[in-house]
Amino acid sequence: MVNPTHFDLHSLRVFLTVAETGSLTRAAERSHMTLSAISKRMADLERATDCALLVRHPRGVELTPAGHGLLNHALQVLDQVNRMASEMSDFAVGVRGHVRIWANTSAIVQFLPTDLQRFLANNPSVKVTLEERLSGEVIEALGAGRTDLGVFADNVPAPMVDKRVYRRDRLIILVPADHPLAGVKEIAFADTLEYDYVALNAGSSLLLRMMDAALAAEKPLRLRIQMRSFDGICRMIEAGLGIGMLPAAAVRPEILAAGLRAVQLTDTWSERTLWIGAKDAKALTPEAARLFDFMAAMPAAAG
Repeated sequence: MVNPTHFDLHSLRVFLTVAETGSLTRAAERSHMTLSAISKRMADLERATDCALLVRHPRGVELTPAGHGLLNHALQVLDQVNRMASEMSDFAVGVRGHVRIWANTSAIVQFLPTDLQRFLANNPSVKVTLEERLSGEVIEALGAGRTDLGVFADNVPAPMVDKRVYRRDRLIILVPADHPLAGVKEIAFADTLEYDYVALNAGSSLLLRMMDAALAAEKPLRLRIQMRSFDGICRMIEAGLGIGMLPAAAVRPEILAAGLRAVQLTDTWSERTLWIGAKDAKALTPEAARLFDFMAAMPAAAG
């Protein structure tokens, strides 16, 4: 049986460098160590795990299956150690609680800046770290304990997550000023499918919603360009490269002032719910529970 006390953090960091560079020599240069010292660290790790972790080649190394397994665990261990060091530093300067929150793009663009500012103004001793992620990634992180709270869309399954309504938003179609739909006040999504779309990248809950609706309408979704952000989508639409679907509150006044037009959707699914969730609301720290309750108390009306 492998003895967990035989692992040390420095060797794990060196192993990550070797895995990243694919070379003991380059890992030695990056770590400011001698090649023999790097080799000894790797040999010690292989003895501690009783597994071959690396396959040596004339021009470098590659990980064995056991090496890939150790890599995944080492990443988690070192991430937790870094978080521990950061939190202890926070306590040293007066911070009394740390809350991790992952959220999808819609929540970050529309609501979270204002809501977190209000919460932190009333809770100055709490530190909040926020990461922008896809809704599916948020739910996965909640289950794995990598985040305390998560905000995600209602069309992504969230089993085993305690969730409450955070906000509701409304989706609109954004078109260039000279587009045939520019003079239309409202439209069904199915009637827009003859035009090219600019959309978010694969994996986003918004793209999933569009694909599901196109499938229900028995029409293809003509994706011309996919972007990583709403700002990128707006720029492509402004350039005349397609139309796009965005949350109404993400369409800032300056975007409309630039000549783009917002068309309301008549589909009932265009009104979405954003959830705030936790793996187990009863097990949250007092600071995380306060933020959870604060966000669940936000007005949920669609914008």
